[in-house]
Amino acid sequence: MSLATRTLLGLALGVATGLFFGEYVAFLKVAGDAFILLLQMTVLPYVAVSLVNGLGSVNAAQAASLAKRAGGFMLLLWALALGVVCLVPLAFPDWVSASFFSSNLVAEREGFDLLKLFIPANPFRSLADAVVPSVVVFSLAVGAALIGIPEAQKRGLLQSLDALTEALGRITGFVVELAPYGVFAIAAHAGGTLSLDEARGLQVYAAVYIVGALVLTFWALPGLVTSFTPFRYRDVVWFSRDALVTAFATGNLFVVLSLLAQKSKALLQERAEAGRDDAALVDVVVPTSFTFPSAGKLLSLAFVPFAGWLSGYALTLADYPAFLATGLASFFGSTMVAVPYLLDLLQIPADMFQLFVVADNIVGGRFGSMLAAMHTLALVLLSACATAGLFRVRPLALVRYVGITVALLLVVLVGVRFSFEALGHEYKGYTNFVEMSPLLAAVEVRVRDAPPDPLPESDRRVPALDRIQQRGFLRVGYFADSLPFAFRNANNELVGFDVEMAHTLAREIGVALELVRVTKEELPQLLEVGYLDIAMSGLLLSTDRLVRMSFSASYLDQTLAFIVRDHRRGDFSTRSAVQKLAAPRIGVLDIPYYVDKLRGYLPRAQIVKLGSPRDFFRAESGALDAMLYSAESGSAWSLIYPHFSVAVPQPDILSAPLAYPVARDELRWTEFLNAWIELKRRDRTIQNLFDHWILGRAPERQQAPRWSILRNVLGWVD
Repeated sequence: MSLATRTLLGLALGVATGLFFGEYVAFLKVAGDAFILLLQMTVLPYVAVSLVNGLGSVNAAQAASLAKRAGGFMLLLWALALGVVCLVPLAFPDWVSASFFSSNLVAEREGFDLLKLFIPANPFRSLADAVVPSVVVFSLAVGAALIGIPEAQKRGLLQSLDALTEALGRITGFVVELAPYGVFAIAAHAGGTLSLDEARGLQVYAAVYIVGALVLTFWALPGLVTSFTPFRYRDVVWFSRDALVTAFATGNLFVVLSLLAQKSKALLQERAEAGRDDAALVDVVVPTSFTFPSAGKLLSLAFVPFAGWLSGYALTLADYPAFLATGLASFFGSTMVAVPYLLDLLQIPADMFQLFVVADNIVGGRFGSMLAAMHTLALVLLSACATAGLFRVRPLALVRYVGITVALLLVVLVGVRFSFEALGHEYKGYTNFVEMSPLLAAVEVRVRDAPPDPLPESDRRVPALDRIQQRGFLRVGYFADSLPFAFRNANNELVGFDVEMAHTLAREIGVALELVRVTKEELPQLLEVGYLDIAMSGLLLSTDRLVRMSFSASYLDQTLAFIVRDHRRGDFSTRSAVQKLAAPRIGVLDIPYYVDKLRGYLPRAQIVKLGSPRDFFRAESGALDAMLYSAESGSAWSLIYPHFSVAVPQPDILSAPLAYPVARDELRWTEFLNAWIELKRRDRTIQNLFDHWILGRAPERQQAPRWSILRNVLGWVD
């Protein structure tokens, strides 16, 4: 059997072994990691040595010609990949979507530093840290400097580099022969330990990425080569099969660079001009191409519009120019750095990045590496044929190629859309929110829908802490429509961030809890006369309220934002876009702080005061352009009304503190609460509740053993 066949067999046997034994084969991770490290061992030395040797062995005219042609073809391949990314939204079915609050909505955007990535201030550090772009730039500089040195002076160095390149190739060849065993270990570990639930929510992206990668790998890129060169389709695909399979199985392009170089040289020697030596060209183009984003890497950009669609923050047409330009620049570095940056740039929830990590592991790494290998081969063959004068533009073949490529992409992408729409989809954002349950232990609680009877005059003079302990319960006020701080879940339980804080406070004081629904208007009086001990319901700290009540230290910050219908998000996402609006009708709760901020920010706005956020969400379409609210609470409301989303106008990120109000003369009670809030901040109670109720993260629970045939089908082990 050929190496490709043996590697595919090892992959299939590895997956089967993982599914059968489950977590019992987790130990094979060591063997898989060892194989990957062996493959990587010679790659960076190969990149540096082959670049210096290849560029140093050509003259200035040849180097300039190579740079011009290879650069032009690189742009062509980028345009092809980015074109597919632009078509990807055609595959997204018409599903309703929304998401919890994300810190990305309120994060300040940072620039991407290309200088540090490409300019090797310390080449040895770049080599040690495997910063490939810096290593390539340094090697290109050395190779370019060798061009101007007389042949007699550099001959000995080039011969030594030739010998070193051959030695590195022999090592790589030996390691590649181990591919069936290494791939078996990698696949068995992944098949035995990867959670079956991790792919939930990724079906659409996985389908889009796979069909896009397959079309590009097995039609678009080979077809481009055959349209302009003497090579046949079978030549391109058949000669590269070992490299494609190894890249797919390992999920790593880096490890097959030297193998691609060997295959390229063999193909050029067999099909191109007889006796022509293209070794120098291959040794320059292959490692250099790794520095630049490949089609496989750029196809990962499709995750960004997918994440926007899935979370309810879909990209608009106006977003695409900046998205594609920034994405291309940022993908010169690691996708693990670039994707969070792009999510932040386009204000897509940061939690989507966790899905990208899973998606990259499941499909992106393997199909993307296979596509990247074909990208490298296509670039080498096109550049070599152009340099050799074998590049031909055949209009009929080109028209046929473009027509088939576009038609094929449209058919497969639209086919994915119709397939998922036929399968149906149930929006679960609302259910996931209203079925949330408390994170912490609860105390005995009684809930009232109205304030209790007035206190006796004698009780009003008792300090709050003494009154609470004498009474045996803590009386807390909360507000209706105060998501996600206090609301009733699907079981009609009063839950939420501040409800759990109230339970925690009562438990630690050693008393029961009484929760009383009140209004913001009656709150100061209820606190003053001792009806309430405290209010805990996401109340914003503002100057007008400080006049009437005392407040604890701030326990949380909220960010001012606009709540808008999904299609209007772009109109409120930046300062410039908002200020271009002539006279928008903006709803706002009747809170002086909100009203003052809105008047200062949008003097031309028509302000409509609302009694509740529900008034905005239930208003007729077009009655209001937006509502000024908090991003954290607005995200919770968008789960109930998924056709709305949150827009924070960049760069104007304004935050306001939340605090707990008490009666004005309760100094001891206020000091107690300040110390208690600091304690809850340090023991991470506040952070854990924030993650649960506002970010929507499920609490960590003990994971059940991974499903396997051995345990769950045959029942041979417990």
